[in-house]
Amino acid sequence: MKKVLVVFYTQSGQLRSIVEQLMSPLGCDNQVQVDYLEIKMKKAFSFPWEKEAFFDAFPESFQQIPADIDAPDEQVLHQKYDLVVLAYQVWYLSPSIPMNSFLKSRYAQTILRDTPVVTVSGSRNMWIMAQEKVKVLLKQQQAQLVGNIALVDRAINLVSVISLVNWMFTGEKKRLWGILPLPGVSEKEIQDSKKFGAIILKYLKSDRFDGLQKELVENKAVEVRHFLVSMDKKANKMFTLWSSMIIKKTPKSRKRWLKVFNYYLFFAIWVLSPIVHLIHLILYPLFYFKIKRDEQYYKGIQ
Repeated sequence: MKKVLVVFYTQSGQLRSIVEQLMSPLGCDNQVQVDYLEIKMKKAFSFPWEKEAFFDAFPESFQQIPADIDAPDEQVLHQKYDLVVLAYQVWYLSPSIPMNSFLKSRYAQTILRDTPVVTVSGSRNMWIMAQEKVKVLLKQQQAQLVGNIALVDRAINLVSVISLVNWMFTGEKKRLWGILPLPGVSEKEIQDSKKFGAIILKYLKSDRFDGLQKELVENKAVEVRHFLVSMDKKANKMFTLWSSMIIKKTPKSRKRWLKVFNYYLFFAIWVLSPIVHLIHLILYPLFYFKIKRDEQYYKGIQ
């Protein structure tokens, strides 16, 4: 009997749908036991988000400062798993506070040590640097990253901003104005994630995960858009400055500076990102080989 643990956190329910579809081939196999560990916070994050709470989460999210989580079931802590599937959201270019809190907890050390891990992210589109941060945390817990699946909203960048913000603040997943695409990972991609589960099952039964990521990539489990990689890296530098400044402020001053950060974010998304995109397109031929090397690296698990 192979034993698999799925660790996840979800607000909207999207990530729950993803892991349920992803794990369905394993759950249907009578030689595999699939357990679920949903991360629960001592102080829960609500959905839909209130605007003030959403921006207030920024400094701690980006700085990867953990918060208190509920203890997992003792049965999970005393079980040795053959594989852990770690499913997370991206908040402010970093793993979400709940997932970061788990990965920095003593529970993660018990569960992940010397255990193969497949990471799964469901995000708007910029997941690269968050995954790099997850790699560091897994290494600190002496886990063995063997695979990665990154599901994203495939709408045009600025279109997805509008539809996703509306979903986050209203809780209604709908075609805004009747014309924009639904926000989030498409239902078809969620349903199709079963194929990734079937691939994982094959390697799980073979007791070897060599080649798993290569096969996942061949089946389009990961797409790397270099413009977004470039934006992700640049935004990380700016977020470092903003979060370092805001986190030191008094509560009253913090609120004022978070409002300023809100305006900066609006400017960065609607003015700076189109300019950066244009520059990227112009310079693409000059950096073609570096871009291709980067793409290969970020599709992998090294």
